[in-house]
Amino acid sequence: MDDFRPGRRRFLAAASAGLAGVVAGCSEPSTSGPIEGSSSHEIDRGNLADGSTFTDIYEAVIDSVTQVRVFGVSDPNSDSVGRGQGSGFLVDENHVVTNAHVVAGGEETDLQYINGDWTTTELVGTDTHSDLAVLETDHVPASATPLTLADQRPVVGQQVLAIGNPYGLEGSMSEGIVSGVDRTLDAPEREFSFPNVVQTDAGVNPGNSGGPLVDLNGNVVGIVNAAGGENIGFAISAALMQRVVPSLIADGEYNHSFMGITFMTVDRLVAEANDLPEATGVIVDSVRSGQPAAGTLHESPRTTTRGGAPIPVGGDVILELNGEPVPDRHAFSTYLALETSPGDTLSLTLWRDGRETTAEMVLGER
Repeated sequence: MDDFRPGRRRFLAAASAGLAGVVAGCSEPSTSGPIEGSSSHEIDRGNLADGSTFTDIYEAVIDSVTQVRVFGVSDPNSDSVGRGQGSGFLVDENHVVTNAHVVAGGEETDLQYINGDWTTTELVGTDTHSDLAVLETDHVPASATPLTLADQRPVVGQQVLAIGNPYGLEGSMSEGIVSGVDRTLDAPEREFSFPNVVQTDAGVNPGNSGGPLVDLNGNVVGIVNAAGGENIGFAISAALMQRVVPSLIADGEYNHSFMGITFMTVDRLVAEANDLPEATGVIVDSVRSGQPAAGTLHESPRTTTRGGAPIPVGGDVILELNGEPVPDRHAFSTYLALETSPGDTLSLTLWRDGRETTAEMVLGER
């Protein structure tokens, strides 16, 4: 999958010099390709302001960003069937990536590019555990080229731009910084979390879901997943996309590593309740019967209450995975997601019964 190799920048060379948006939803979707005469690219550049570096990035990227319109979606507030929408972007010559929650439950999905072209798609793969989905598109405009995934992991303070089609409007961009990395985001109404999430203060909303979060080179840092409140947005990382998306294209699914435990970060209160020498690692709360960790890891036999919250007591504390320190649940989840696969033998450094020890286990599949 060449288009997922880090560092590819070929889309910048083909970036359009001038763009104009088309109000989403003003035309009915085509069943076979673009609508004749729908492009509105031809505008008088002399009447436009000079813009900025951000404008240049927007113009280099926006041709590859699409509105995603999903038909046959159940309205959670009524018994009727309606349609939903989000954003997506081109990742190779004929595949668009978006959020799994954007297309979930839909019967048909259409795309509209910024030049006004509509096209039909086929859903080729989804992964709810990373909230990623891939659509095969029937038409790609000549001006649209695959976006490149960033080859370096983002850092706090790095400037980023969120680009998409909020509420079905024409292309939109908001600017901000990376305000957090390696976050773990609880999935709505699910018993798992999204790992290695990028946090940003760039303005996002439900219509941005599935659109790219890019750096100042136009490389994709993440795919916008959700808004978490005022000045807080989240994106599934490019590093996780790098692992998941090629598998969705090839096989329609992706297999995540699974241990079969619940756990908690060892903070000061947990360390004190368990007489630990320092507050680091994750403590095993429970081990599910019949799962990979059963017989290898010890769950906490009891709980206590500190600061009004239940704290597991007596379970194994996982300090390292394959020699890599995992100081909290975020680092733990990120390592499992990015560095392991089902069937791998995992070496664990543990604190058990007042001393450090080691154990091994074979990872299962979620």
